[in-house]
Amino acid sequence: MGLSNKELPKLGFLYLDYVLRFFDHSNFKGWPNKIETVTYHWKNDKDRFIKEVKRKKIDVLIGNIPSTAYETFREIARELPHVRFIPSLDTQFSNKSKENVTRFAWKYGLPIPKTYIYYNHDNAYKFLKKAKYPKIVKKSYGPSNYGGYFVHKVDSYQEAKELFAEKKYHPMYFQDFVPMEADIRVMLIGHKPVCAFWRRAPEGEWLTNTSQGGSMDYMDVPKSVLDLAVKTSKAARAEYWACDIAYGKDGKVRILECATAFAAFPYIRDWIGQYIMWSLSEGRFRKPNIPMFNWEELGKIDSTLLRTMRHITFGAYSPSFDGAYFGKKKKNYGGKEVYIHKLDKKYKMYDVKRRWHEEWPSEIYNYQDKLALNPAKSKSGKSAKNVPHPKGKDEANEASQTDATITKEELNEFLTSVNGIGKKKVKAIVEHFGSVDDVVGVIHQNPSILQEVKGITEKLVKKIEKAWNKLLK
Repeated sequence: MGLSNKELPKLGFLYLDYVLRFFDHSNFKGWPNKIETVTYHWKNDKDRFIKEVKRKKIDVLIGNIPSTAYETFREIARELPHVRFIPSLDTQFSNKSKENVTRFAWKYGLPIPKTYIYYNHDNAYKFLKKAKYPKIVKKSYGPSNYGGYFVHKVDSYQEAKELFAEKKYHPMYFQDFVPMEADIRVMLIGHKPVCAFWRRAPEGEWLTNTSQGGSMDYMDVPKSVLDLAVKTSKAARAEYWACDIAYGKDGKVRILECATAFAAFPYIRDWIGQYIMWSLSEGRFRKPNIPMFNWEELGKIDSTLLRTMRHITFGAYSPSFDGAYFGKKKKNYGGKEVYIHKLDKKYKMYDVKRRWHEEWPSEIYNYQDKLALNPAKSKSGKSAKNVPHPKGKDEANEASQTDATITKEELNEFLTSVNGIGKKKVKAIVEHFGSVDDVVGVIHQNPSILQEVKGITEKLVKKIEKAWNKLLK
């Protein structure tokens, strides 16, 4: 049946001045209750913003956060522990910078071009003198890469040195050049691919951006690309997601970019809205059914029409006269002929649940602020202060460090040590919040939320909080 009007969470759109809005009310067609709007006005607006969210009693804030406001919103999220951000701040970690995309890929073993991140410029130049070329240099932080204008190909040390001297990029972020057939953008909702298209560079060029003369088409996106996009979306625990994947001339696939902030046709934003409504209503609203390879047929429509098409819906496949054409349609996929409608079972749409722990805390991963270049060099020519020396030729090994974690057995031992909590209550707590990490996140950030679990009283929460604080000493 799903939740009643009164039981539904109160939604709010998260907007920022001067930032294009990804969602509006039309994307949530049919939501019965008022959807609030909260706008962040930059500068010193954090406290006012938090008060407005609390005053409006918002349960879920929906919207993307630009890179320049990301760290502020990590602080805001901690001040609003009862509010769910969609996407979560951890899911949006890759939105902030190309460095963050790289660290995300390193952690989860996702294939990317060999990447080098140097905050110590002297060490970077030492490496670049000995490096093989060409290399791809990218601006890591700041505005998104509009049309490839912050991506450069250098063919020698001299070119690299001149480029960094002119652009003053910090950190110095560069990758091995990977010859590509093309790159492929894949958009996903609940880890299910809903749109994918090739972007091919003009003859004799290497940038695939359409603004730079590249072309695009929707046909025959390979299985390896879709599988990598799904794996990446699951690692990010993303409600919605987009990946740019390089299809190399060596036949390998590699992540180039991934984020929740991406250009999307209005009907795709409608699908995301439908998905969020379904997820938050415990089934009151229909989960969108989006057939695999729908983009091949929709891609045949003129783009000017695609930009205005709204509220496209599909029915689930069932054998009938009307569905006979689609039911019998096959596709060469993964080296064999398959019925397209059967792929919907392979690429399922998952209900992404809220995460309660911080995977990418700013105290550890905010390299931009911790290692800001100020100044790059002193007048004596010595290296700047507070910049790290990479442990190897690049800093990839830095990302392999693992955060301290608590096991299921350790959590069980801790909770059952609290008078009034047995194994059944521990099981109920873990099932409610989804994982051991999420339970630890709740206990650490706001134990009062434990009262959402049946049988966990305010008195028990105080006991848990006291035991936890004692454990941390």
